[in-house]
Amino acid sequence: MTKMIDLTVDGRSVSVPEGSTILDAAKKLDIDIPTLCHLDLEGTPMVNKGASCRICVVEVEGRRNLAPSCATPATDGMVVRTNTIRVLHARKTVLELLLSDHPKDCLVCAKSGNCELQELAERFGLRENRFDGGSQSTYRKDVSPAIERDMNKCIMCRRCETMCNEVQTVGALSGINRGFDAVVAPAFEMPLEESVCTFCGQCVAVCPTGALVERDYTWRVIEALADPEKVVVVQTAPAVRAALGEEFGYEPGTLVTGKMAASLRRLGFDHVFDTDFAADLTIMEEASEFLDRLTRHLEGDTSVRLPILTSCCPAWVKFFEHQYPDLLDVPSTAKSPQQMFGAIAKSFYAEKLDIPREKMVVVSIMPCLAKKYECAREEFSVNGNPDVDISITTRELAHLIKRANIDFRNLPDENFDDPLGASTGAAVIFGTTGGVIEAAVRSAAEWATGHSLDRVEFEVLRGLEGCREAKIPVGDLTLHIGIAHGLGNARRLLDAVKNNEVEPFHAIEIMACPGGCVGGGGQPYHHGNMDIIAKRAEALYREDQGKPIRKSHENPSIKALYEEYLGKPLGEKSHHLLHTHYFKRHKI
Repeated sequence: MTKMIDLTVDGRSVSVPEGSTILDAAKKLDIDIPTLCHLDLEGTPMVNKGASCRICVVEVEGRRNLAPSCATPATDGMVVRTNTIRVLHARKTVLELLLSDHPKDCLVCAKSGNCELQELAERFGLRENRFDGGSQSTYRKDVSPAIERDMNKCIMCRRCETMCNEVQTVGALSGINRGFDAVVAPAFEMPLEESVCTFCGQCVAVCPTGALVERDYTWRVIEALADPEKVVVVQTAPAVRAALGEEFGYEPGTLVTGKMAASLRRLGFDHVFDTDFAADLTIMEEASEFLDRLTRHLEGDTSVRLPILTSCCPAWVKFFEHQYPDLLDVPSTAKSPQQMFGAIAKSFYAEKLDIPREKMVVVSIMPCLAKKYECAREEFSVNGNPDVDISITTRELAHLIKRANIDFRNLPDENFDDPLGASTGAAVIFGTTGGVIEAAVRSAAEWATGHSLDRVEFEVLRGLEGCREAKIPVGDLTLHIGIAHGLGNARRLLDAVKNNEVEPFHAIEIMACPGGCVGGGGQPYHHGNMDIIAKRAEALYREDQGKPIRKSHENPSIKALYEEYLGKPLGEKSHHLLHTHYFKRHKI
Protein backbone atom coordinates (compact mmCIF):
# COMPACT_ATOMS: atom_id res chain seq x y z
CA MET A 1 0.00 0.00 0.00
CA THR A 2 1.34 3.42 -1.01
CA LYS A 3 2.36 5.61 1.92
CA MET A 4 0.65 9.03 1.92
CA ILE A 5 2.33 12.31 2.79
CA ASP A 6 0.40 15.12 4.52
CA LEU A 7 1.44 18.72 3.93
CA THR A 8 0.03 22.22 3.75
CA VAL A 9 0.14 24.42 0.64
CA ASP A 10 -1.04 28.03 0.91
CA GLY A 11 -2.89 27.20 4.11
CA ARG A 12 -4.70 24.19 2.66
CA SER A 13 -4.08 20.59 3.73
CA VAL A 14 -3.42 17.90 1.13
CA SER A 15 -2.32 14.25 1.05
CA VAL A 16 -0.16 12.91 -1.78
CA PRO A 17 1.61 9.59 -2.41
CA GLU A 18 5.17 9.27 -1.13
CA GLY A 19 7.60 10.40 -3.84
CA SER A 20 5.35 13.25 -5.01
CA THR A 21 6.78 16.72 -5.46
CA ILE A 22 5.53 20.03 -4.11
CA LEU A 23 4.29 20.77 -7.64
CA ASP A 24 2.24 17.54 -7.60
CA ALA A 25 0.68 18.56 -4.29
CA ALA A 26 -0.17 22.04 -5.57
CA LYS A 27 -1.79 20.58 -8.68
CA LYS A 28 -3.99 18.37 -6.52
CA LEU A 29 -5.31 21.55 -4.89
CA ASP A 30 -5.66 23.33 -8.27
CA ILE A 31 -2.99 25.80 -7.18
CA ASP A 32 -1.22 27.05 -10.29
CA ILE A 33 2.56 27.25 -10.01
CA PRO A 34 4.19 28.51 -13.23
CA THR A 35 6.72 26.14 -14.83
CA LEU A 36 9.00 26.30 -17.84
CA CYS A 37 11.62 23.55 -17.90
CA HIS A 38 9.27 21.06 -16.23
CA LEU A 39 7.15 18.80 -18.45
CA ASP A 40 5.37 15.56 -17.59
CA LEU A 41 3.71 13.77 -20.50
CA GLU A 42 1.64 11.48 -18.33
CA GLY A 43 1.48 7.94 -19.61
CA THR A 44 4.87 8.24 -21.34
CA PRO A 45 8.47 8.18 -20.03
CA MET A 46 8.75 11.93 -20.76
CA VAL A 47 9.27 13.58 -17.36
CA ASN A 48 11.62 16.56 -17.45
CA LYS A 49 12.24 17.99 -13.98
CA GLY A 50 15.79 19.24 -14.13
CA ALA A 51 14.82 22.32 -12.11
CA SER A 52 17.08 24.39 -14.35
CA CYS A 53 14.84 27.43 -14.86
CA ARG A 54 13.71 28.09 -11.24
CA ILE A 55 10.43 29.70 -12.37
CA CYS A 56 8.53 27.34 -10.07
CA VAL A 57 10.26 28.30 -6.81
CA VAL A 58 8.24 28.36 -3.57
CA GLU A 59 8.86 29.10 0.10
CA VAL A 60 9.14 26.11 2.43
CA GLU A 61 8.84 26.85 6.13
CA GLY A 62 12.13 26.25 7.91
CA ARG A 63 14.29 26.54 4.78
CA ARG A 64 16.50 29.54 4.09
CA ASN A 65 16.47 29.24 0.29
CA LEU A 66 13.54 29.03 -2.10
CA ALA A 67 12.86 25.53 -3.42
CA PRO A 68 12.05 24.47 -6.99
CA SER A 69 8.62 22.88 -6.61
CA CYS A 70 9.02 20.60 -9.64
CA ALA A 71 11.96 18.72 -8.11
CA THR A 72 11.51 19.08 -4.34
CA PRO A 73 9.93 16.01 -2.70
CA ALA A 74 6.93 16.60 -0.48
CA THR A 75 7.52 15.57 3.15
CA ASP A 76 5.24 14.98 6.11
CA GLY A 77 4.27 18.19 7.86
CA MET A 78 5.81 20.42 5.18
CA VAL A 79 4.34 23.93 5.01
CA VAL A 80 4.60 25.56 1.60
CA ARG A 81 3.72 29.06 0.38
CA THR A 82 3.54 29.59 -3.38
CA ASN A 83 2.43 33.21 -3.59
CA THR A 84 4.52 35.33 -1.23
CA ILE A 85 6.13 38.58 -2.32
CA ARG A 86 9.56 36.96 -2.05
CA VAL A 87 8.45 34.15 -4.37
CA LEU A 88 6.90 36.54 -6.91
CA HIS A 89 10.01 38.75 -6.92
CA ALA A 90 12.31 35.76 -7.41
CA ARG A 91 10.24 34.42 -10.32
CA LYS A 92 10.23 37.83 -11.97
CA THR A 93 14.01 38.09 -11.59
CA VAL A 94 14.54 34.65 -13.10
CA LEU A 95 12.27 35.53 -16.00
CA GLU A 96 14.09 38.82 -16.61
CA LEU A 97 17.43 37.01 -16.68
CA LEU A 98 16.12 34.49 -19.18
CA LEU A 99 14.77 37.26 -21.41
CA SER A 100 18.01 39.25 -21.17
CA ASP A 101 19.74 36.54 -23.23
CA HIS A 102 16.84 35.93 -25.60
CA PRO A 103 16.19 37.50 -29.04
CA LYS A 104 13.38 40.03 -29.18
CA ASP A 105 11.96 38.88 -32.52
CA CYS A 106 8.61 37.57 -31.27
CA LEU A 107 6.76 39.16 -34.21
CA VAL A 108 8.49 36.89 -36.71
CA CYS A 109 9.11 33.83 -34.51
CA ALA A 110 7.45 30.59 -35.62
CA LYS A 111 6.45 29.82 -32.02
CA SER A 112 4.78 33.19 -31.41
CA GLY A 113 1.46 32.45 -29.75
CA ASN A 114 2.70 29.00 -28.73
CA CYS A 115 5.78 30.11 -26.80
CA GLU A 116 5.72 29.35 -23.08
CA LEU A 117 8.39 31.97 -22.38
CA GLN A 118 6.27 34.58 -24.16
CA GLU A 119 3.22 33.48 -22.20
CA LEU A 120 5.09 33.86 -18.89
CA ALA A 121 6.33 37.33 -19.85
CA GLU A 122 2.73 38.33 -20.49
CA ARG A 123 1.55 36.69 -17.28
CA PHE A 124 4.12 38.62 -15.24
CA GLY A 125 3.40 41.84 -17.11
CA LEU A 126 7.03 42.38 -18.08
CA ARG A 127 7.34 45.55 -20.14
CA GLU A 128 10.88 46.48 -19.12
CA ASN A 129 13.91 44.41 -18.22
CA ARG A 130 16.45 45.52 -15.62
CA PHE A 131 19.10 43.32 -17.19
CA ASP A 132 18.91 44.42 -20.82
CA GLY A 133 21.83 46.11 -22.52
CA GLY A 134 24.61 43.56 -22.35
CA SER A 135 25.86 41.21 -25.05
CA GLN A 136 23.87 38.07 -25.87
CA SER A 137 24.90 34.51 -26.69
CA THR A 138 25.13 33.79 -30.40
CA TYR A 139 25.05 30.41 -32.11
CA ARG A 140 25.10 29.13 -35.65
CA LYS A 141 21.62 28.52 -37.01
CA ASP A 142 21.12 24.91 -38.12
CA VAL A 143 18.65 24.26 -40.94
CA SER A 144 17.75 20.72 -42.04
CA PRO A 145 15.03 19.61 -44.50
CA ALA A 146 12.64 19.12 -41.56
CA ILE A 147 13.79 21.01 -38.46
CA GLU A 148 15.37 24.40 -37.81
CA ARG A 149 17.50 24.94 -34.70
CA ASP A 150 17.99 28.50 -33.45
CA MET A 151 19.91 28.08 -30.22
CA ASN A 152 19.87 31.82 -29.60
CA LYS A 153 16.33 31.12 -28.39
CA CYS A 154 17.30 28.13 -26.25
CA ILE A 155 16.70 28.54 -22.50
CA MET A 156 18.54 25.30 -21.61
CA CYS A 157 15.40 23.68 -20.22
CA ARG A 158 16.75 20.40 -21.62
CA ARG A 159 13.28 19.13 -22.56
CA CYS A 160 14.49 18.25 -26.07
CA GLU A 161 17.43 16.35 -24.61
CA THR A 162 15.17 14.33 -22.31
CA MET A 163 12.79 13.56 -25.16
CA CYS A 164 15.56 12.60 -27.59
CA ASN A 165 17.65 10.51 -25.21
CA GLU A 166 15.32 9.06 -22.58
CA VAL A 167 12.02 8.76 -24.44
CA GLN A 168 13.01 8.25 -28.08
CA THR A 169 16.50 6.85 -27.28
CA VAL A 170 17.84 8.43 -30.46
CA GLY A 171 20.76 10.19 -28.79
CA ALA A 172 21.03 13.08 -31.24
CA LEU A 173 21.05 15.90 -28.66
CA SER A 174 23.01 16.64 -25.50
CA GLY A 175 24.13 19.64 -23.48
CA ILE A 176 27.68 20.73 -24.26
CA ASN A 177 30.05 23.55 -23.21
CA ARG A 178 29.70 25.76 -20.14
CA GLY A 179 28.50 29.23 -19.22
CA PHE A 180 27.40 31.47 -22.08
CA ASP A 181 28.76 28.88 -24.54
CA ALA A 182 26.48 26.15 -23.20
CA VAL A 183 24.12 24.74 -25.82
CA VAL A 184 22.08 21.64 -26.62
CA ALA A 185 23.41 20.19 -29.87
CA PRO A 186 24.38 17.00 -31.73
CA ALA A 187 27.80 15.45 -31.16
CA PHE A 188 30.68 17.75 -32.16
CA GLU A 189 28.01 20.39 -32.93
CA MET A 190 27.49 18.72 -36.30
CA PRO A 191 24.45 19.77 -38.35
CA LEU A 192 21.28 17.92 -37.39
CA GLU A 193 21.06 16.50 -40.93
CA GLU A 194 24.40 14.73 -40.46
CA SER A 195 23.52 13.28 -37.05
CA VAL A 196 21.47 10.26 -35.98
CA CYS A 197 18.39 12.49 -35.74
CA THR A 198 15.27 10.76 -37.10
CA PHE A 199 13.34 14.05 -37.59
CA CYS A 200 10.45 12.64 -35.55
CA GLY A 201 9.84 16.22 -34.38
CA GLN A 202 9.11 15.31 -30.76
CA CYS A 203 11.83 17.73 -29.67
CA VAL A 204 9.92 20.47 -31.50
CA ALA A 205 6.68 19.38 -29.82
CA VAL A 206 8.14 19.83 -26.32
CA CYS A 207 10.39 22.87 -26.90
CA PRO A 208 8.85 25.79 -24.96
CA THR A 209 10.36 28.48 -27.21
CA GLY A 210 11.31 28.98 -30.85
CA ALA A 211 14.65 27.23 -30.46
CA LEU A 212 13.28 24.19 -32.33
CA VAL A 213 10.67 24.60 -35.07
CA GLU A 214 9.67 22.86 -38.27
CA ARG A 215 11.10 23.99 -41.62
CA ASP A 216 8.32 26.16 -43.02
CA TYR A 217 7.41 25.45 -46.65
CA THR A 218 4.14 27.40 -46.83
CA TRP A 219 5.52 30.04 -49.20
CA ARG A 220 6.82 27.30 -51.51
CA VAL A 221 3.26 26.01 -51.65
CA ILE A 222 1.95 29.48 -52.48
CA GLU A 223 4.56 29.89 -55.21
CA ALA A 224 3.48 26.57 -56.75
CA LEU A 225 -0.21 27.55 -56.59
CA ALA A 226 0.59 30.87 -58.25
CA ASP A 227 2.42 29.23 -61.17
CA PRO A 228 -0.01 28.86 -64.12
CA GLU A 229 2.27 26.26 -65.70
CA LYS A 230 1.91 23.83 -62.80
CA VAL A 231 -0.84 21.37 -61.91
CA VAL A 232 -0.84 21.30 -58.10
CA VAL A 233 -2.38 18.32 -56.32
CA VAL A 234 -2.63 17.85 -52.58
CA GLN A 235 -2.92 14.80 -50.34
CA THR A 236 -3.96 14.86 -46.67
CA ALA A 237 -2.90 12.28 -44.10
CA PRO A 238 -5.52 10.59 -41.90
CA ALA A 239 -4.35 12.11 -38.60
CA VAL A 240 -4.65 15.68 -39.91
CA ARG A 241 -8.46 15.64 -40.00
CA ALA A 242 -8.59 14.75 -36.29
CA ALA A 243 -6.37 17.66 -35.17
CA LEU A 244 -6.68 20.54 -37.66
CA GLY A 245 -9.87 21.79 -36.02
CA GLU A 246 -7.96 22.59 -32.81
CA GLU A 247 -6.31 25.49 -34.67
CA PHE A 248 -9.77 26.95 -35.30
CA GLY A 249 -11.30 26.60 -31.86
CA TYR A 250 -12.77 23.11 -32.13
CA GLU A 251 -12.50 20.64 -29.28
CA PRO A 252 -9.72 18.03 -29.62
CA GLY A 253 -11.02 14.97 -31.43
CA THR A 254 -13.37 16.92 -33.69
CA LEU A 255 -13.30 15.56 -37.24
CA VAL A 256 -13.07 18.34 -39.84
CA THR A 257 -12.57 16.17 -42.94
CA GLY A 258 -15.15 17.96 -45.10
CA LYS A 259 -14.09 21.48 -44.12
CA MET A 260 -10.46 20.57 -44.69
CA ALA A 261 -11.22 19.44 -48.26
CA ALA A 262 -13.24 22.62 -48.84
CA SER A 263 -10.45 24.86 -47.53
CA LEU A 264 -7.87 23.20 -49.78
CA ARG A 265 -10.02 23.96 -52.84
CA ARG A 266 -10.33 27.57 -51.77
CA LEU A 267 -6.57 27.77 -51.41
CA GLY A 268 -6.40 26.96 -55.11
CA PHE A 269 -5.25 23.35 -55.36
CA ASP A 270 -6.20 21.87 -58.72
CA HIS A 271 -6.98 18.42 -57.29
CA VAL A 272 -7.77 17.60 -53.66
CA PHE A 273 -6.97 13.99 -52.78
CA ASP A 274 -6.62 11.85 -49.67
CA THR A 275 -3.54 10.01 -48.47
CA ASP A 276 -6.04 7.44 -47.19
CA PHE A 277 -6.29 6.22 -50.79
CA ALA A 278 -2.57 5.46 -50.68
CA ALA A 279 -2.98 3.88 -47.22
CA ASP A 280 -5.36 1.38 -48.79
CA LEU A 281 -2.79 0.86 -51.53
CA THR A 282 -0.11 0.32 -48.87
CA ILE A 283 -2.19 -2.44 -47.31
CA MET A 284 -2.52 -4.16 -50.69
CA GLU A 285 1.26 -4.31 -50.99
CA GLU A 286 2.30 -4.69 -47.34
CA ALA A 287 -0.34 -7.30 -46.45
CA SER A 288 0.53 -9.22 -49.62
CA GLU A 289 4.20 -9.12 -48.69
CA PHE A 290 3.37 -10.32 -45.17
CA LEU A 291 1.28 -13.24 -46.45
CA ASP A 292 3.99 -14.16 -48.95
CA ARG A 293 6.66 -14.26 -46.26
CA LEU A 294 4.41 -16.08 -43.81
CA THR A 295 3.39 -18.73 -46.36
CA ARG A 296 6.99 -19.42 -47.34
CA HIS A 297 7.99 -19.57 -43.66
CA LEU A 298 5.24 -22.10 -42.89
CA GLU A 299 6.38 -24.17 -45.87
CA GLY A 300 9.87 -24.43 -44.37
CA ASP A 301 11.75 -21.69 -46.25
CA THR A 302 14.52 -20.81 -43.77
CA SER A 303 15.59 -17.73 -45.76
CA VAL A 304 12.39 -15.84 -44.85
CA ARG A 305 12.84 -13.03 -42.33
CA LEU A 306 10.10 -12.68 -39.73
CA PRO A 307 8.65 -10.75 -38.04
CA ILE A 308 7.88 -8.33 -40.83
CA LEU A 309 8.14 -4.72 -39.60
CA THR A 310 5.85 -1.98 -40.90
CA SER A 311 7.61 0.77 -42.85
CA CYS A 312 5.05 3.59 -43.03
CA CYS A 313 6.82 5.87 -40.53
CA PRO A 314 9.91 7.63 -41.97
CA ALA A 315 11.31 8.53 -38.54
CA TRP A 316 11.17 4.85 -37.58
CA VAL A 317 12.79 3.93 -40.91
CA LYS A 318 15.71 6.29 -40.29
CA PHE A 319 15.95 5.03 -36.71
CA PHE A 320 16.48 1.42 -37.75
CA GLU A 321 18.87 2.48 -40.55
CA HIS A 322 21.09 4.02 -37.84
CA GLN A 323 20.42 1.71 -34.89
CA TYR A 324 19.64 -1.70 -36.45
CA PRO A 325 21.58 -1.95 -39.73
CA ASP A 326 21.62 -5.75 -39.32
CA LEU A 327 17.82 -5.74 -39.72
CA LEU A 328 17.56 -3.85 -43.01
CA ASP A 329 16.04 -6.89 -44.74
CA VAL A 330 13.33 -7.34 -42.08
CA PRO A 331 11.03 -4.32 -42.60
CA SER A 332 8.46 -4.36 -45.37
CA THR A 333 9.81 -2.89 -48.58
CA ALA A 334 6.50 -1.10 -49.17
CA LYS A 335 6.85 2.68 -49.38
CA SER A 336 4.89 4.87 -47.00
CA PRO A 337 1.42 6.07 -48.09
CA GLN A 338 2.84 9.55 -48.73
CA GLN A 339 5.41 8.21 -51.18
CA MET A 340 3.05 5.69 -52.79
CA PHE A 341 0.64 8.53 -53.45
CA GLY A 342 3.37 10.64 -55.05
CA ALA A 343 4.54 7.76 -57.24
CA ILE A 344 0.98 7.05 -58.48
CA ALA A 345 0.11 10.73 -58.92
CA LYS A 346 3.17 11.39 -61.07
CA SER A 347 2.75 8.25 -63.18
CA PHE A 348 -0.82 6.94 -63.41
CA TYR A 349 -2.61 10.25 -62.79
CA ALA A 350 -0.19 12.42 -64.77
CA GLU A 351 -0.72 10.08 -67.71
CA LYS A 352 -4.49 10.45 -67.29
CA LEU A 353 -4.09 14.24 -67.42
CA ASP A 354 -1.69 13.85 -70.36
CA ILE A 355 1.02 15.97 -68.73
CA PRO A 356 4.69 15.24 -67.99
CA ARG A 357 5.46 14.51 -64.33
CA GLU A 358 7.62 17.64 -64.19
CA LYS A 359 4.51 19.78 -64.68
CA MET A 360 2.80 18.28 -61.63
CA VAL A 361 3.51 19.50 -58.10
CA VAL A 362 2.48 17.09 -55.34
CA VAL A 363 1.95 18.66 -51.91
CA SER A 364 1.34 16.57 -48.80
CA ILE A 365 -0.31 17.67 -45.56
CA MET A 366 1.21 15.57 -42.80
CA PRO A 367 1.14 15.36 -38.99
CA CYS A 368 4.83 14.64 -39.14
CA LEU A 369 8.14 16.50 -39.60
CA ALA A 370 9.95 13.39 -40.82
CA LYS A 371 7.76 13.45 -43.94
CA LYS A 372 9.64 16.59 -45.02
CA TYR A 373 12.87 14.61 -44.77
CA GLU A 374 11.31 11.54 -46.42
CA CYS A 375 10.19 13.28 -49.59
CA ALA A 376 13.70 14.72 -49.98
CA ARG A 377 15.34 11.26 -49.98
CA GLU A 378 17.00 10.69 -53.36
CA GLU A 379 15.45 7.26 -53.94
CA PHE A 380 11.98 8.84 -54.01
CA SER A 381 12.58 10.74 -57.23
CA VAL A 382 12.85 10.15 -60.97
CA ASN A 383 15.72 11.91 -62.74
CA GLY A 384 15.89 14.40 -59.89
CA ASN A 385 12.14 15.10 -59.88
CA PRO A 386 10.70 14.08 -56.49
CA ASP A 387 7.54 12.01 -56.22
CA VAL A 388 6.35 14.39 -53.48
CA ASP A 389 7.56 17.94 -53.99
CA ILE A 390 6.54 19.66 -50.75
CA SER A 391 5.38 18.37 -47.37
CA ILE A 392 3.82 20.70 -44.82
CA THR A 393 2.47 20.01 -41.35
CA THR A 394 -1.00 20.33 -39.88
CA ARG A 395 0.18 23.55 -38.22
CA GLU A 396 1.44 24.94 -41.52
CA LEU A 397 -1.88 24.17 -43.23
CA ALA A 398 -3.68 26.07 -40.48
CA HIS A 399 -1.36 29.04 -41.07
CA LEU A 400 -2.10 28.93 -44.81
CA ILE A 401 -5.86 28.86 -44.23
CA LYS A 402 -5.66 31.80 -41.83
CA ARG A 403 -3.30 33.69 -44.14
CA ALA A 404 -5.82 33.31 -46.98
CA ASN A 405 -8.59 34.71 -44.71
CA ILE A 406 -10.73 31.59 -45.21
CA ASP A 407 -13.65 31.33 -42.78
CA PHE A 408 -12.92 27.72 -41.88
CA ARG A 409 -15.72 27.18 -39.38
CA ASN A 410 -18.41 28.29 -41.82
CA LEU A 411 -17.19 26.28 -44.81
CA PRO A 412 -19.56 23.65 -46.23
CA ASP A 413 -18.34 20.06 -45.95
CA GLU A 414 -16.96 18.83 -49.27
CA ASN A 415 -15.63 15.50 -50.52
CA PHE A 416 -12.26 14.58 -51.95
CA ASP A 417 -11.81 14.28 -55.70
CA ASP A 418 -11.78 10.99 -57.58
CA PRO A 419 -10.05 8.66 -58.15
CA LEU A 420 -7.25 9.24 -55.64
CA GLY A 421 -9.62 10.47 -52.95
CA ALA A 422 -11.61 7.28 -52.37
CA SER A 423 -10.70 5.32 -49.25
CA THR A 424 -11.93 2.85 -46.65
CA GLY A 425 -12.17 2.80 -42.88
CA ALA A 426 -9.03 0.68 -42.74
CA ALA A 427 -7.06 3.56 -44.20
CA VAL A 428 -8.14 6.24 -41.76
CA ILE A 429 -6.98 4.29 -38.69
CA PHE A 430 -3.41 4.42 -40.07
CA GLY A 431 -3.21 7.65 -38.04
CA THR A 432 -3.19 5.95 -34.64
CA THR A 433 -0.95 3.36 -33.03
CA GLY A 434 -2.08 -0.14 -33.94
CA GLY A 435 -4.08 1.10 -36.91
CA VAL A 436 -1.70 0.00 -39.66
CA ILE A 437 -1.46 -3.56 -38.41
CA GLU A 438 -5.23 -3.72 -37.81
CA ALA A 439 -5.86 -2.59 -41.38
CA ALA A 440 -3.39 -5.19 -42.64
CA VAL A 441 -5.00 -7.98 -40.58
CA ARG A 442 -8.46 -7.11 -41.96
CA SER A 443 -7.24 -7.86 -45.48
CA ALA A 444 -4.69 -10.58 -44.74
CA ALA A 445 -7.20 -12.60 -42.70
CA GLU A 446 -9.73 -12.64 -45.52
CA TRP A 447 -7.12 -13.46 -48.15
CA ALA A 448 -5.68 -16.28 -46.02
CA THR A 449 -8.99 -17.91 -45.15
CA GLY A 450 -11.12 -17.02 -48.18
CA HIS A 451 -13.91 -16.01 -45.79
CA SER A 452 -15.37 -12.58 -45.06
CA LEU A 453 -14.79 -11.29 -41.54
CA ASP A 454 -17.83 -11.15 -39.26
CA ARG A 455 -16.25 -8.21 -37.42
CA VAL A 456 -13.55 -5.94 -38.75
CA GLU A 457 -12.73 -4.37 -35.37
CA PHE A 458 -9.69 -5.90 -33.68
CA GLU A 459 -9.86 -4.11 -30.32
CA VAL A 460 -7.03 -6.27 -29.01
CA LEU A 461 -4.69 -4.29 -31.28
CA ARG A 462 -5.83 -0.94 -29.90
CA GLY A 463 -4.66 1.06 -26.91
CA LEU A 464 -2.00 3.53 -25.82
CA GLU A 465 0.38 1.24 -23.95
CA GLY A 466 3.90 1.88 -25.22
CA CYS A 467 4.53 -1.79 -26.07
CA ARG A 468 1.82 -4.38 -26.44
CA GLU A 469 1.18 -7.70 -28.09
CA ALA A 470 -1.85 -9.61 -29.29
CA LYS A 471 -2.72 -13.04 -30.62
CA ILE A 472 -5.29 -13.23 -33.40
CA PRO A 473 -6.71 -16.53 -34.72
CA VAL A 474 -6.66 -16.66 -38.53
CA GLY A 475 -7.90 -20.00 -39.79
CA ASP A 476 -5.68 -22.70 -38.32
CA LEU A 477 -2.95 -20.20 -37.43
CA THR A 478 -2.68 -17.78 -34.51
CA LEU A 479 -0.92 -14.58 -35.52
CA HIS A 480 1.37 -13.09 -32.88
CA ILE A 481 1.43 -9.31 -33.36
CA GLY A 482 3.67 -6.75 -31.64
CA ILE A 483 3.00 -3.01 -31.49
CA ALA A 484 5.16 -0.14 -30.25
CA HIS A 485 4.79 3.62 -30.44
CA GLY A 486 7.64 5.91 -29.44
CA LEU A 487 11.15 5.00 -30.54
CA GLY A 488 12.27 4.08 -27.03
CA ASN A 489 9.49 1.51 -26.87
CA ALA A 490 10.49 0.30 -30.34
CA ARG A 491 14.05 -0.24 -29.13
CA ARG A 492 12.87 -2.19 -26.09
CA LEU A 493 10.64 -4.41 -28.20
CA LEU A 494 13.25 -5.06 -30.90
CA ASP A 495 15.98 -5.79 -28.36
CA ALA A 496 13.67 -8.30 -26.67
CA VAL A 497 13.07 -9.94 -30.06
CA LYS A 498 16.79 -10.04 -30.91
CA ASN A 499 17.66 -11.51 -27.52
CA ASN A 500 14.91 -14.15 -27.75
CA GLU A 501 13.27 -12.78 -24.61
CA VAL A 502 9.76 -12.94 -26.09
CA GLU A 503 7.76 -15.44 -28.07
CA PRO A 504 8.52 -14.92 -31.79
CA PHE A 505 6.26 -12.42 -33.53
CA HIS A 506 4.86 -12.73 -37.03
CA ALA A 507 4.50 -8.96 -37.54
CA ILE A 508 5.34 -5.79 -35.64
CA GLU A 509 3.96 -2.29 -36.15
CA ILE A 510 6.12 0.62 -35.05
CA MET A 511 5.35 4.34 -35.01
CA ALA A 512 7.86 6.93 -33.84
CA CYS A 513 5.48 9.32 -32.11
CA PRO A 514 3.35 8.91 -28.97
CA GLY A 515 -0.05 7.60 -29.97
CA GLY A 516 1.12 7.22 -33.57
CA CYS A 517 0.57 9.96 -36.14
CA VAL A 518 -2.12 11.64 -34.01
CA GLY A 519 0.76 12.66 -31.72
CA GLY A 520 3.06 13.61 -34.58
CA GLY A 521 5.60 16.41 -34.30
CA GLY A 522 3.68 18.50 -36.85
CA GLN A 523 0.33 18.42 -35.08
CA PRO A 524 -1.10 21.35 -33.07
CA TYR A 525 0.88 21.65 -29.84
CA HIS A 526 -0.65 19.62 -27.01
CA HIS A 527 1.53 21.28 -24.30
CA GLY A 528 1.76 18.05 -22.34
CA ASN A 529 -1.94 17.18 -22.32
CA MET A 530 -1.97 13.55 -23.42
CA ASP A 531 -5.77 13.44 -23.31
CA ILE A 532 -5.68 15.42 -26.54
CA ILE A 533 -3.82 12.62 -28.32
CA ALA A 534 -6.31 10.03 -27.02
CA LYS A 535 -9.25 12.10 -28.31
CA ARG A 536 -7.66 12.40 -31.76
CA ALA A 537 -7.28 8.61 -31.89
CA GLU A 538 -10.92 8.12 -30.88
CA ALA A 539 -11.97 10.43 -33.71
CA LEU A 540 -10.22 8.25 -36.29
CA TYR A 541 -11.98 5.15 -35.02
CA ARG A 542 -15.28 7.03 -35.32
CA GLU A 543 -14.55 7.89 -38.94
CA ASP A 544 -13.65 4.26 -39.60
CA GLN A 545 -16.98 3.13 -38.17
CA GLY A 546 -18.86 5.57 -40.38
CA LYS A 547 -17.26 4.41 -43.63
CA PRO A 548 -19.40 2.24 -45.96
CA ILE A 549 -16.31 0.16 -46.87
CA ARG A 550 -13.88 -0.78 -44.10
CA LYS A 551 -11.39 -3.14 -45.77
CA SER A 552 -8.66 -1.85 -48.07
CA HIS A 553 -8.95 -4.62 -50.66
CA GLU A 554 -12.61 -3.71 -51.23
CA ASN A 555 -11.86 -0.12 -52.27
CA PRO A 556 -13.27 0.11 -55.87
CA SER A 557 -10.71 2.74 -56.88
CA ILE A 558 -7.86 0.54 -55.68
CA LYS A 559 -9.26 -2.42 -57.61
CA ALA A 560 -9.51 -0.27 -60.74
CA LEU A 561 -5.92 0.96 -60.30
CA TYR A 562 -4.62 -2.61 -60.30
CA GLU A 563 -6.82 -3.62 -63.22
CA GLU A 564 -5.95 -0.62 -65.35
CA TYR A 565 -2.36 0.07 -64.39
CA LEU A 566 -0.49 -1.90 -61.74
CA GLY A 567 -1.49 -5.45 -62.57
CA LYS A 568 -1.27 -7.17 -59.18
CA PRO A 569 0.22 -6.62 -55.72
CA LEU A 570 3.95 -7.43 -55.66
CA GLY A 571 3.87 -7.50 -59.45
CA GLU A 572 6.63 -6.02 -61.61
CA LYS A 573 5.04 -2.58 -62.02
CA SER A 574 3.85 -2.26 -58.43
CA HIS A 575 7.26 -3.37 -57.18
CA HIS A 576 8.94 -0.68 -59.29
CA LEU A 577 6.58 2.12 -58.21
CA LEU A 578 5.58 1.17 -54.69
CA HIS A 579 8.56 -0.51 -53.04
CA THR A 580 11.94 0.73 -51.86
CA HIS A 581 15.15 -0.30 -50.11
CA TYR A 582 17.06 0.89 -47.04
CA PHE A 583 20.58 2.04 -46.21
CA LYS A 584 23.06 1.46 -43.42
CA ARG A 585 23.79 4.76 -41.64
CA HIS A 586 26.37 5.79 -39.03
CA LYS A 587 25.63 5.88 -35.29
CA ILE A 588 27.49 9.08 -34.33
